Amino acid sequence: MGWSCVVARAVAIFLMLSRASALTSDIFAAGKSDKEILDNLLKNSRYDKRLLPPVDGVLTVNVSVLLLSLASPDESSLKYEVEFLLQQQWYDPRLRYSNQSHYDFLNAIHHHEDIWLPDTYFIMHGDFKDPIIPMHFALRIYRNGTINYLMRRHLILSCQGRLNIFPFDDPLCSFALESISYEQSAITYVWKNDEDTLRKSPSLTTLNAYLIQNQTIPCPIKASWRGNYSCLKVDLIFTRDRAFYFTTVFIPGIILVTSSFITFWLEWNAVPARSMIGVTTMLNFFTTSNGFRSTLPVVSNLTAMNVWDGVCMCFIYASLLEFVCVNYVGRKRPLHNVVYRPGENPVTQRLPAVLSRIGIILASPLPGDKKRESTGGADLVSCTACTGPGACTHTANNGGVSEPCFVQVRKKEPPHPIRVAKTIDVIARITFPTAYAVFLIFFFIHYKAFS
Repeated sequence: MGWSCVVARAVAIFLMLSRASALTSDIFAAGKSDKEILDNLLKNSRYDKRLLPPVDGVLTVNVSVLLLSLASPDESSLKYEVEFLLQQQWYDPRLRYSNQSHYDFLNAIHHHEDIWLPDTYFIMHGDFKDPIIPMHFALRIYRNGTINYLMRRHLILSCQGRLNIFPFDDPLCSFALESISYEQSAITYVWKNDEDTLRKSPSLTTLNAYLIQNQTIPCPIKASWRGNYSCLKVDLIFTRDRAFYFTTVFIPGIILVTSSFITFWLEWNAVPARSMIGVTTMLNFFTTSNGFRSTLPVVSNLTAMNVWDGVCMCFIYASLLEFVCVNYVGRKRPLHNVVYRPGENPVTQRLPAVLSRIGIILASPLPGDKKRESTGGADLVSCTACTGPGACTHTANNGGVSEPCFVQVRKKEPPHPIRVAKTIDVIARITFPTAYAVFLIFFFIHYKAFS
């Protein structure tokens, strides 16, 4: 009696297994839709999405990123929009299905709420531009239980830039991803195929965003959000469009500053022309500078653009002050009725005085010789007994014996104000352009070295 019961029970179990196998074979048979297969795979009796996939050890999630587009609101912004496809891949043995099906993979986009998915969270970023919707992701389940989860994300990154050397800085944009609830002992994130850089779409589009370097690394412990969670980090390094700033800031500034130097080549009394050039260049520089600086990020420390604007305005203002000084000096009343001979170069006008001084030194009497100074009321007559390169005279004393000879010294006349004004212009023609050229060389070498 006992043996018959055992045999009957074994036969019943065998029949149940046969029916289950036949049912399973029927489920995965050719012609069945992926929906029917997924409905049976995800039955509550055999699948619970609240549980981690039952794998040996730690569940590994392979991650890869494909860049689709890069954009920035303007050239001077520190916010960059990054659009990319984030692919996550892991293994869940509960979702393996028979090879009898003709599907290489199952499209589970409409079953994403019934499948366990990694709770990947983005950290160290600005904001999401738009929410994720079903049309923006794909979910595929392969025969061996591998799950491929692909979603499109659009992040607005708040980047870090060295604004003290703007626009020669290279902004760094970073974002990271990790699990929000599973620690590193349960889930670990790794870059797929050990990728050290992001993949770029062949049709990658950019707008005011010039990517020069990117890297994918595990999050450093000191930079990670939480140390006991697996974390991956993406670094995007952008650069500024140097041509944009040269054509809109630096070259117009150089033209305006050098235009203010034109006044040094005009006549000292050309008041309308010189005043118009000085005032116009200053107003134009203020207009150009203020229009551009309204789009720059506001910072409290000294930046390269502050240095550029300040020095250029100082040169324009100094050229305007030089004109005022020259005009004031040229209009002064000359002393001792000095006559100005127009058309002569101020340098050549001083040459006779220099040669006269040399003659004085050569014709000076030797030590011990007696020299008499002429008085204001003495009559000067020509001397025939003296020799030397200078003019020789002596004083007449009632027809008496002539006095010892001495050299006639002509009193030095003060320079004419117009001559002084023209000399100032000649000096300014050399000093102003030279000083500005030195500033340009120092400015671009100094700030370029820190970029």
